[in-house]
Amino acid sequence: MDHHTNENMPVYKIGKPILGFIYKLWYNPKIIGKENIPSKGQFLIVGNHVHLMDQCNVILATKRHIHYLAKMEYFDPNSSVGKFAWFFRGSGCIPVDRSTKDTEATSMALEVLKSGHVLGLFPEGTRNSLKDERIKELYERFGPENMSYTEFYKRIKKQKTTFVDYLVELYDMKFITQDEFDDNLFNVEEFLDDLLLNHRITLDEYVDHYLLPLKFGAVSMSNKTASPIVPYAITGHYKFRSKDLTIRFGEPFVVGNDLERANLELAERIKNLVKESLKNSGK
Repeated sequence: MDHHTNENMPVYKIGKPILGFIYKLWYNPKIIGKENIPSKGQFLIVGNHVHLMDQCNVILATKRHIHYLAKMEYFDPNSSVGKFAWFFRGSGCIPVDRSTKDTEATSMALEVLKSGHVLGLFPEGTRNSLKDERIKELYERFGPENMSYTEFYKRIKKQKTTFVDYLVELYDMKFITQDEFDDNLFNVEEFLDDLLLNHRITLDEYVDHYLLPLKFGAVSMSNKTASPIVPYAITGHYKFRSKDLTIRFGEPFVVGNDLERANLELAERIKNLVKESLKNSGK
């Protein structure tokens, strides 16, 4: 058995209770629906990706060892983000080269499932946060004349890509005014919350802009290994003693041979979980 499918990895076993305690104390996540996570057998556990710590919520919700794919830079001690390479390797993470179609990473991920274990994936492929290229486009079109690119970058960087794109869409449709756009470019989520509260947009419209387009990796691996998918949705904010950080798990479902349809179903299930959590939070 490959070391990536070994359930008794000491770093994971020792690190989880210690780091998990600290994490829960700091972020105060609310975990809902963990009874939907199978206690045995192979499956994929997949959901939206908004923060570096997203997988921590999933790991804390189950006793199962979850093997995550992580970008290969995390495994390189010489990389600026590779300071904890030993931790990623020791936790059973699978290195993936995101600049190419990494067949080796895919093979290792499939082996995890074929060996009866659990694979964690983010089907959006990347965090829902603005990338440098998109920020440059936004600055060229909407950057205030008296604001430097550095300042613009700093203020907009933490916004969700999909929410900013929705704001631009509403502006281009003339649904919102120039002033509304200018005043809310750096606090898009709060503005959309306000539009929702005032019934200018519907909850369905809001949630339809919550996810990046899903890649086909999750449904494809599910289909190839006959492994069910457990969907989840993360909502709320990563703050000290957060009052709204929530992870909600849905029921496992089985993927058929129509991957296009399966991917749409996965997106719909995640969105429905988002909707449930937002309704419960009063939105």
